[in-house]
Amino acid sequence: MTSSKILNAVIPLVADLAQELSERERLRRLLAALRTLLPADAVALLRLEGEWLRPVAMDGLVPDALGRRFKVAEHPRLAQLLAAGQAMRFAPDSPLPDPYDGLIAHSLHQGPLHVHDCMGCVLQTGGLAWGLLTLDALQPGRFEGSQALELLQAFSNLAAATVATAERVQQISLAARNANAPAARGPAPGAHGMRQILGSSPAIRQLQKHISLVAASDLAVLITGETGTGKELVAQAVHAQSARADRPLISINCAALPDNLVESELFGHVRGAFTGALAERRGKFEQAHQGTLFLDEVGELSLPVQAKLLRVLQSGQLQRLGSDREHLVDVRVIAATNRDLADEVRAGRMRADFYHRLCVYPLVVPPLRERDSDTLVLAGSFLEENRSRLQLGGLRLDSAAQAALLRYPWPGNVRELEHCISRAVLKALSRTLPQGKDRARPRMLSIGEEDLWDAAAAAPMPPGLAAAAPLASAAAPTAEPASTLVAGQGLRDSIQAYERQLVSASLARHNGSWAAAARELQLDRANLQRLAKRLGIERH
Repeated sequence: MTSSKILNAVIPLVADLAQELSERERLRRLLAALRTLLPADAVALLRLEGEWLRPVAMDGLVPDALGRRFKVAEHPRLAQLLAAGQAMRFAPDSPLPDPYDGLIAHSLHQGPLHVHDCMGCVLQTGGLAWGLLTLDALQPGRFEGSQALELLQAFSNLAAATVATAERVQQISLAARNANAPAARGPAPGAHGMRQILGSSPAIRQLQKHISLVAASDLAVLITGETGTGKELVAQAVHAQSARADRPLISINCAALPDNLVESELFGHVRGAFTGALAERRGKFEQAHQGTLFLDEVGELSLPVQAKLLRVLQSGQLQRLGSDREHLVDVRVIAATNRDLADEVRAGRMRADFYHRLCVYPLVVPPLRERDSDTLVLAGSFLEENRSRLQLGGLRLDSAAQAALLRYPWPGNVRELEHCISRAVLKALSRTLPQGKDRARPRMLSIGEEDLWDAAAAAPMPPGLAAAAPLASAAAPTAEPASTLVAGQGLRDSIQAYERQLVSASLARHNGSWAAAARELQLDRANLQRLAKRLGIERH
């Protein structure tokens, strides 16, 4: 390789160090320059976060690869690269599985790929391992010779400077935005295996900007969005980026609390306050002292409970049930709901003063259908989780499956996608292992469109029917066909009638057991009970 070619690739990167560039653009230029120096079909930059490696930039890999997080202990090649501390290359016939098998974009239409050339190098900043720079090629022997290793080792120093600059620019930007706020002291979002908000669509980048902004304050936050969009992840991100990050994050599902226990759960009680109160107990507010309290499904709280919460939201003062003693708590409140609380106020189901004390800073989580190609990034994350859980060598989506995921409107949002991927992995595995578990599992498993859903469910359905459709075959044999239910009715009434039939049939099959019916219908028990209440089905 000529020195002029090296200089042509490196000089612009050195100049970039002094430029104000976004982190994404800075890292994109870094990887593009590396591919001009070394004949790689794919390059990736992965950041070390505890025992995980998280991709922060990729070039030449399929989109879903960016959503994967690799546990170092489960990927021997990545572990060896970290342990080596310098550039190293694996033999083309190495038996060690490669985390990118089947994920190189050029190979998507060529079927599974097992043998290729790969090399990598540790990036160090401040004397510590920051992460890895990896290169993969489709043909064996692409990186032969010592020159490739020497060039990668030299390039890694510039790469380390680039990522350090990107982080420093980001820190300065955040400090300028939050100049008067204390710095967060907790772990970074996504550390220690915790799920994080994935995606780079404009909608999700806007949400992340608002999260960073409000996290630095102590304002109450109201998170709204459709079911399954990931409102709890947003609450966790706000807490993790706040000055309270090293204090407790206490969560409570308001919909799952019986009315007679809400006050005790939130405020605590003293011994003898009610039958069964055998000892004094702190409530959720006291448990969250100096931390954050997350009120999920806050729209389900009754009007009397809302009135009792007003005082603690305003002044931090509360009384345990059965006690006259005042307790003072310092709690940041984050609430979430899939309801339109302004409509609830107008309908008289929510107090206006309670709503305004919650909705100091609203955050709206966008539905998955508004997040462009984030669908594939999220799918990659769920694929890696399933690969780890089932101890598979590798998982990939073929091109038809990728296109199908992008076409579907996802009425159930991210939660529906997660369940779809988990189901597809099991179906693909059973198709590959027809004789049961005794057969050797494949080194790499490809998921096709046929694994994502049954042929009857391939066409998107109205959101109200999408979640219930897979259960139609489980309904009682005497149930009427859906077509007779919707005759002469509007769409909304038809959907409700169909949902009422499925819920009633499931409860009948399980002798009125809400827990068993919820498992069959793939719903949270509290959500099922709320749905039944809305449909006019009596709770026994």
